[in-house]
Amino acid sequence: MTNMCKVAVIGTGGTIAAVGRDAFDLIDYDAGGKMLDTAQLLGLLPAVPAHVEVVEIPFRTMSSTAVFFDEWRELMAMCRELEASTPDLAGIVILHGTATLEETAYFLQLTLDVAVPVVLAGAQRPSNALSSDAALNLYNAVRVAADPAARGLGVLVVLNDEIHAARDVTKTSTYRLHAFQSRDTGVLGYCDADRIAFYRRPVRIEPPHSEFDVAHLDHLPLVGITYSYAGADGSVIAALAEAGARGIVAAGFAPGCCTPAETTALREVARAGVAVVVSTRAGGGRVGDGIELRSNGFIGADNLNPQKARILLALALTRTDALDEIAKMFNTY
Repeated sequence: MTNMCKVAVIGTGGTIAAVGRDAFDLIDYDAGGKMLDTAQLLGLLPAVPAHVEVVEIPFRTMSSTAVFFDEWRELMAMCRELEASTPDLAGIVILHGTATLEETAYFLQLTLDVAVPVVLAGAQRPSNALSSDAALNLYNAVRVAADPAARGLGVLVVLNDEIHAARDVTKTSTYRLHAFQSRDTGVLGYCDADRIAFYRRPVRIEPPHSEFDVAHLDHLPLVGITYSYAGADGSVIAALAEAGARGIVAAGFAPGCCTPAETTALREVARAGVAVVVSTRAGGGRVGDGIELRSNGFIGADNLNPQKARILLALALTRTDALDEIAKMFNTY
């Protein structure tokens, strides 16, 4: 007989908790403002895994478009407290809106120092929709969090029967159930009916080995993102610098270049002390450490998308302004 264990479930709102006007409300369900709390979400499940005791952890319900540093820091503290205070805790599940789920997951990947698995899950369809994915994604997230094989893999994301690494996953579609993908690296495993099946391990540093400690901070350094397009004149870059940005992430063309005007503007702000990281708008692939980046004092984002590069750059700037040190962090995390 399998030993009993505990999985803590924190519900933060989002589509997985949303209640639409009817079973066919797949677009405007947020307009009603009704969301289920953690206990109500767990009530959607006909059962939990037989060997798991679910511990409900209250949190406020909100759209993930409103989630940022205050919520990230609070979730980080809650995870630490749960591991310290809950005997037989096997893992933690955080239910989250899909708009910023990947950003919350990556922030926690970089800052958490807990040993138990932390699994984020969301849904593409509201809880009462026809063929909603809310209940099954919740059930699978609990299964993954309780699985001993999930330890040491870092923060995980579970949707659509798939298990992703927080660093690699991104939302790639507005409505489809297969929206979350790890384009460059692939999934870590699957949530099948008979078992949780893992097939690979991420090699980048995972909790609890990160160097970032933000518990004492009340805000992150201002870091903005600029988006390249044909004819972009770089005015947004200058505006960000004037607004006090300590860092700028350029979502450049693939494989990591901008318009001549943008490059000039980025070079100017870099000379003024703003840290510049170049990512790509392509949605996948690395930005290599080429001559143009090095000669201008820019840092390549590796294969981090712009929104995740922004998080790492902001955290890096809490530690150092030295570009060589920041570059090492992009090669490490």
